[in-house]
Amino acid sequence: MNVTIARANAIGILQAGIQAVQPGHLIPRYINRSGDQVHINGVLAQGNIYVIGAGKAAAAMAQATEQVLGDKITAGVVTTKYGHSLPTAIIRIVEAAHPIPDENGLQGVKALIGLLTNVTAEDTVLCLLSGGASALWPDLPSVTTLTELQALSDQLIRSGASIAEINTVRKHLSSIKGGQLAKLCHGAQVHALIISDVPGDDLSVIASGPTVADASTYNDAIAILERYELWQGIPVSLQKHLEDGSKGINPETPKPGDPTFDKVHNTIIASNNIALAAAVKKAEALGYYTIVHPFETGDAELAAEKLLQAALEYDGPLPAYILQGGETTVKVTGNGLGGRNQHFVLTALKKMQEAGPRDVVFTALSAGTDGTDGPTDAAGAIGDWYTLQRAGQAGLDIACYLQTHDAYHFFQKTDSLLITGPTQTNVMDLMMVQIS
Repeated sequence: MNVTIARANAIGILQAGIQAVQPGHLIPRYINRSGDQVHINGVLAQGNIYVIGAGKAAAAMAQATEQVLGDKITAGVVTTKYGHSLPTAIIRIVEAAHPIPDENGLQGVKALIGLLTNVTAEDTVLCLLSGGASALWPDLPSVTTLTELQALSDQLIRSGASIAEINTVRKHLSSIKGGQLAKLCHGAQVHALIISDVPGDDLSVIASGPTVADASTYNDAIAILERYELWQGIPVSLQKHLEDGSKGINPETPKPGDPTFDKVHNTIIASNNIALAAAVKKAEALGYYTIVHPFETGDAELAAEKLLQAALEYDGPLPAYILQGGETTVKVTGNGLGGRNQHFVLTALKKMQEAGPRDVVFTALSAGTDGTDGPTDAAGAIGDWYTLQRAGQAGLDIACYLQTHDAYHFFQKTDSLLITGPTQTNVMDLMMVQIS
């Protein structure tokens, strides 16, 4: 198959997955207005309606909410990533940094808490959450500074810890995460509409579970920092805060069974499974035989080798696609630039190179559905024989770029970066190999 067509098809399949989880058509399925009556996921809303939220899709979710509810919204504030804002008439949009929090994120949380002081038990709080909310909604224990929190955030992201582990630490350095936001709603009816960006769609992990009971503890947070050899390197002030929490000096996050959650409704409105199913449907519409592999977590290199090996061993109908969803991890030891998806494709490309020429052509793609892969402007990358050809012409050593974790510059030099811009959604990653 022509490389241009193969790449176009791969991108089209990715875009179909992203389109399936857009807030514009998801929100109206869960929010309905008829005259002065508003139903949220089938439940009649009461009193004033306040809209809050955070995440890479928060602005799009807010915009879609305004289109349904209009002047029924009393007030609102949501925080999204820089470059992701959209026009809204009532709901205030705050832009902040991700994945390392900044001062704007702190100001967004202050505005959120200020808004909630107006809420009573007779009102309704609509909380719009999507991937990225944990970093976009930072707040500080009184003992620490933003600089110290930023340093810890960077260390956690680079450590190879899972998102569940990272968010366990975040919950215990916050006054809103881990169910604590629900406490600030003063007994109001709370509806959280959630676009999931975590493996298993665990409500307590998504956005660090601000409206969900939290089973994790200060001791768990300390154990995670010790497991990834970060504990001795964090500021003494943070060590003391966590140790005080483990001794009961600082209050724990609200646990399952806490009456705080009696009027709280959490609903997942989009997930990786929905995006993957749409991608599969698109691939089949393009004439490909499809195989779906299980959801993938863990080390990006191992995951890429596994998927490429399956493609190398494939002997079924052609052309074909092997697809899977997931969220891999990378323990960054080099000083290069990249993200887990770019690292995934570079690993697949190395295996492709080692396998040598075949009668079939492989095209590997991995991308974040949010349009962002690590601290780069790329969603991911595409790797094929064209990429290998360009690399050979430029004298690029794949192994060297893998070792230095510099996949971005490798794919930039081989014209194989995948840049989508902000997608206004976030349901983890889609990974695929085309065999034709």
